[in-house]
Order: sequence, then structure tokens, then C-alpha cells
Amino acid sequence: MSDYTLAELCICAAAEAFRGEGENLATSIGLVPRLAAGLAKLTFEPDLMITDGEAYLVAEPVPLGPRGDYQIKIEGLMTYERVFDIVYRGLRQAMVTPVQLDRFGQTNISIVGDYAKPKTALLGVRGYPGNTINNANSMFVPSHDQRTFVSGEVDMVGGIGYNAARWPGGEKPTWLDLRLVVSNLAVMDFQGRDNAIRVISLHPGVTFEEVQDNTGFELEALSSLGETPAPSTEQLTLLNERLDPHQLRAGLFKDNPPGRRLAS
Repeated sequence: MSDYTLAELCICAAAEAFRGEGENLATSIGLVPRLAAGLAKLTFEPDLMITDGEAYLVAEPVPLGPRGDYQIKIEGLMTYERVFDIVYRGLRQAMVTPVQLDRFGQTNISIVGDYAKPKTALLGVRGYPGNTINNANSMFVPSHDQRTFVSGEVDMVGGIGYNAARWPGGEKPTWLDLRLVVSNLAVMDFQGRDNAIRVISLHPGVTFEEVQDNTGFELEALSSLGETPAPSTEQLTLLNERLDPHQLRAGLFKDNPPGRRLAS
């Protein structure tokens, strides 16, 4: 497909984070993660468990926005208590949107600036510590720049990463498993040397040099680095008709730019 938006490109790329999950729970926080998990369930991971913000497991993704006559198709009860049972058994993947991310994969949603006197106070660590110690984690970052991909460490380590100095007793947590990072420029994983962040695909029209210039630490690149795959006709149809019929994704990026960057 040549007629798709950057938001749609990111959603389809993020869906790949859930490939192979099978009958595990997807905790997808935010518009892109939620649509990505729903898209994965409707295409290649039909057994993926999702709640879409309900107190139930839903048999199919719940459309975003006004529901009209739509009735939620309930598959089972998923109380807060049951979520923790799954978390502690490692049967979940969370996809989150951190405010800061560093070269170790450590994440921050708590504060910006000095902890004693922050420039900005945000959400606190929320579920990030338990998420990253117990479950697989992936991330969506809508603005790929050096304020988000920071040099050094994030200002407040809320989500653990591959920094042995932060591991209790210096031992790697058994279930630490960071997978994909999808940004507005590229798709990355943690399969570089010593779990370094590695660029595995560039969004159409983006260069590796541009991604590096917008990152506060040195990146590695996949030897066969290529373009992020374009959404398929099936994926776009599912987004339009079943997942996001009100086009809420169009407000994700300013002016809803095309997925294939136009020459300037």
C-alpha cells in the first residue's frame, strides 16, 4: 500500500511486538498500543487476551470512540486481582509510552529534572517496576528526539532495563525481557551488543543518520537494515472498519502526515 499515514505505519509496526504471544495478556496503554494489540488479535494472534480497558477479557477488540449499538463480546472476567495473578506468572506483555528512555532500556514516567526539585512532576512510576521485572515489555514513542532518548540515564528509573548496576544484587531479573521500540522514525529492538538498542527498520524516507542525530546515545543498526513494512490492505481495512472507525488515530501526529515521507 502507498496510501497510508505515519500513525497507521506505527500501529502496524507495533502489532509485531505481539507476534508469538499466543494465549497471553496484552496490556496496551495508549492509542497506538491498544490498536496494535487489537490488530494483532484480528490477524496473526487470535488467542491473544485483551481487555481494552474493561473488567473483562473481550473476544474481539472494542472499537475506539463512540460505540453506538456495539455490544462488548465478553470472553471472561478479568478483575484487578486476576491481572496481578497473570503479572506475577509472567503471562503478559505490556506496551507503554515512556517520557524518557535511555541506552539501557530504562524508562521514566515520573519526573523531568532533578528528583529533589523536578522541572515537571508526572505520573509516578505506576506499574513500571512490576511490569519490567515480571513481564515482556515493548514501547511506543511518538516523538523521537534527544529529550526522550536521553544521554546517560533517565531522570528517574521507573522501569528496569539492561543496566547491571541497577539490578538487585547485581543479578539480572529472571523475567526481564525488553522487545520492541516503535517511534515516529524507526523500529528498534534490544538485540545489539550487551542488549544495546538496535535499529531494525527505518520508516520510509528516514535515514539512519537522522535517527542517530535525534538520539542521545549511540545506536547500533541491523546489518540488513531496511524500510518498515507498509500496512497491508487487510490491516487498513480492519483499522477503518473495526478498530478505529472514528479515525482517532488521525490526531496522533500533527497534520496526520503520510507514512511514506514526501521529498522536500
